[in-house]
Formats: sequence, C-alpha cells, structure tokens
Amino acid sequence: MQKVKQLKDRIATKKSLIGIIGLGYVGLPLALRFAEVGYNVLGFDIDQAKVDAINAGRSYIKHIGDAAIAQGKANGITATADFSRASEADALIICVPTPLNKYREPDLSFVINTTDALLPYLRAGQIVSLESTTYPGTTDEELKPRLESHGFNVGEDIFLVFSPEREDPGNADFCTRTIPKVVGGCTPACLEAGIALYSQVIDQVVPVSSTQAAEMTKLLENIHRAVNIGLVNEMKIIADRMGIDIHEVIKAAATKPFGFVAYYPGPGLGGHCIPIDPFYLTWKAREYGIHTRFIELAGDVNSTMPEWVVDKIADALNRRERSIKGSKILVLGIAYKKNVDDMRESPSVELMKLLQAKGAAIAYSDPWVPVFPKMREHYFELSSIELTPASIASYDLVLIATHHDAFDYALIKKHAQLIVDTRGVYLKTAENIVKA
Repeated sequence: MQKVKQLKDRIATKKSLIGIIGLGYVGLPLALRFAEVGYNVLGFDIDQAKVDAINAGRSYIKHIGDAAIAQGKANGITATADFSRASEADALIICVPTPLNKYREPDLSFVINTTDALLPYLRAGQIVSLESTTYPGTTDEELKPRLESHGFNVGEDIFLVFSPEREDPGNADFCTRTIPKVVGGCTPACLEAGIALYSQVIDQVVPVSSTQAAEMTKLLENIHRAVNIGLVNEMKIIADRMGIDIHEVIKAAATKPFGFVAYYPGPGLGGHCIPIDPFYLTWKAREYGIHTRFIELAGDVNSTMPEWVVDKIADALNRRERSIKGSKILVLGIAYKKNVDDMRESPSVELMKLLQAKGAAIAYSDPWVPVFPKMREHYFELSSIELTPASIASYDLVLIATHHDAFDYALIKKHAQLIVDTRGVYLKTAENIVKA
C-alpha cells in the first residue's frame, strides 16, 4: 500500500502532474479546473489543431472563451500530441468519445486505442481514470487486463478507476467544481486514490462500490432523461391531436411541489449522451438474456420525432397551398441544445436532411455555429444567415429547432410568413405559428 500513500501525498501537495487525454467538451473544462487550483496539467489530443490552440491560449469551444484558455495556460496547462509524455503524469484521465457504430452498437475504439497508446509509457505509481460513458464492465473487462498484460498489479502498483463525466455545456447554474463526482475503483486502494484525486477539484465526491456501479450510474442518469423525454414526446403527439398545448400542460403540472419533474418535448434527441447511452446498456443487457423493452420503446419514440416534425411542416404548408418541395425553409438553431456550439447528434441536422430530401431549399441561422461543420454523416455547404426583417420574410417557413437565447423571437414572429415551433418558444397562439 506504499504506492497509494505516495500517490496521495503527491496529489495532496500538488506535486502531481495531471494528464488529461481528450481535450473536448469534457476534458478541457477538467483541465482548466485542475490548473485553477494549482496543478500543472498536460493535455493530450490527437488533433494537432486543438493542441496548437491550447498552447497559443486560444479556445475552440465557444462557451469556453479565449480568456479562460489564456488563464489556464498561465496557470500551468500545456498540450501535446506526443503520448510518450504520459510517463510524466501521476494521473491520466481519459475523456474520449464513446459513439455507436453503423449497427447502433457500442464503439469502444477511441477508449481502446487511447489505452493501447498509453500502455508503453505507463509506470508504477500512476492512477488511470476513465470518464467516457460506457457499459458496465468496460473498465474491468477492457482496461484492467490491458494494464495487467504490461506487468502491472492493479490496486498495488497502479490504480484504475471509473468516474463518469457529468458536464452540461451551456448550463450556467453548474460547473465542473460544483457537479458531484461519482467514483468507482477496481480495488479499495484504487478507490482511495480516485477519491484523493477528484476531491482536490470537486466539491463533493461520491464513492461507489465498484467500477461497474459507477458505469451503471451514468447510464441510469441519461436513460432516465431519455425515457422521460420519450414520455413527454408521446404526450405531445396526443395533446396535439386533441388540440391541447403540451407546454401549457407541463408548466401547470410543474407547479406540483412533489412527485413531478418537468421534462420538455423537442424535435428529437441530441448530444453525445442521451441519444447514445441507452444503446450501451441494451447491448450489454443482451449478454445476460435481458430485452430492455421500456428503454427501447422510449428510443423508438424519440427517434421518430424528426419525421413527426416534418409531417407538421408539410401540414402547415399545405394549409397555405404549398408543398415542402420548392419551399424555402429557414432552420433556426442547428446545435443540439441552446446556447452551445455542439453539433453532435443534433436533431436539426436530421431535420435538414429530411426536408432537403423532400425538395426544400434549406438555409439556417445559428449564432453559435457560423459555418456548417464537416461531419461524418451529414454535410451542408451553408453558413449562418443574419436575421433581418427582410431575410426572415423571404422564407416560406421558419423552423425553430434550437431555441438559442440570442434569437430575437419578437422580430421573427413579426416578419415570418409561417413559423413551426418545436421548442415551445411562443406560448400564445398566432395565425403564423404552428406548434410541433
């Protein structure tokens, strides 16, 4: 147990170099937080452009400004694409994507490839923490054997934990420091090391009995949201058919001080967690002979939302004796949620694809995404247009897909010929507004 004591002492005295692998929406805020409290931080990323930006004090994530990166650099953050420098760090925190493959199955290639890239440079006395969302068993079944294959005794000379990320980009009410951190270790000594590491930068650390419990905790959090969003999306369809405004109903229900949590419908699920995480559990559950009917039903409801919105658009245009084909449609907001520039799994992109396939001329406006980015599956050679009375009026239909605070909704309502509102922006009905 000597090595865990030595590691904890180095962490407590801030002599440890903290290594963060993956400098995206999760890794970058974590790196800034460790540097803020006095640690030297070495960020690793295979994207040389991100490395160069960090070292120049520039940000590539809009809600994290240049000033924050410059301050982080002054506090002791540097970045590199050279994984051989992993040996310099006492803590290595892995924050890489865990997407789905084309068969909607877990894709652990980023986690596995990152671990394999680190293995030649690991040394005794380090702690390795995986933060990437994954199915229960990943840390023990995939990472632990790889460490042991290089001669390490996990829990004695190297320490392995799972601590799921809980970042919520654009949420002004919570930050890395104030969001409680769940930690599970492969052994009691691993857990001890994990608590020592994260308690330096997080107000509340929540230990659990195993890495599997920590992995399942993250899935429960996001599946809870996916299921409840699926429920309210189904309620929206029913309410729409009955001529009831679901947003009015939700606001009224939310006045109950117990037993109800408000979830809001939308045009589909987006982001790197909620549309993806349920598939990690349903895939793993099959290994145990379990069919996750409830989770998959919610997924089915949520995945059909873009098609339902397109049907509402078609109906709205038909009432004005127009079709989708040949119509000019302006999509407001293409990020997956309000007030961020994150495009991952954005339902707006699916809506654009469906509308274009039906013959619409598509344009978009999004102050957070000035140019449509290169994406693996969908790409539109478009740039964000400026919203003016003339530009708004020139479109046959304006689709509110992501409700950024920066949009002037009064201006849009005044000048748009027709609005399809998927976010409940407009509480009062109007002749040119259709709720979807």
